Amino acid sequence: MLVLASASPRRLDLLRQAGIEPLVDPADVDETPDSALSPAEDAARLARAKALTVASRRPEATVLAADTIVVVDGKLLGKPRDEADARAMLRRLEGRGHHVITAVHIVPPASAGWPVVALNVSTAVIFRALGDEEIERYLASGEWQGKAGGYAIQGGAAGFARAVTGSYTNVVGLPLAEVIEELRAVAGRSLA
Repeated sequence: MLVLASASPRRLDLLRQAGIEPLVDPADVDETPDSALSPAEDAARLARAKALTVASRRPEATVLAADTIVVVDGKLLGKPRDEADARAMLRRLEGRGHHVITAVHIVPPASAGWPVVALNVSTAVIFRALGDEEIERYLASGEWQGKAGGYAIQGGAAGFARAVTGSYTNVVGLPLAEVIEELRAVAGRSLA
């Protein structure tokens, strides 16, 4: 049994699109950034904490956890606190490149005998210049809420991206191809 340690509807939808129907059991962990770590290391720390929290209460399951961040100029852009924060993030991203990094942690069943998997997948995204009206229209949609970097590329922000280099599903919230490859490799079986 696969358990998704996340309340993200995007991650659940991506797994379902691949024919995987996980049990959803979100982890409740403190997501305050650790400034002593790089953004990628901090995402890995959070993914690990989420996976281990859920694995401790579900030792019979394979647990999948992830944490997605946006990095521009080496600085972390997490989930916006409010609309003003989302506006500032979009202004910072417009007309330039950034990286979306998803850290993934997969914990096997306690009795499985296969290793824990940890990976970080990075996707480069370049936004075009954005007009004031379209930023305000996007903010009014509310879609920015709970999204790293203040946008959802699979939604109203789809037209913001001039280029995406790497895994598109990573930008949505889960590098699906990489996750399926890892799950199949360690479990030694088909997941679909």
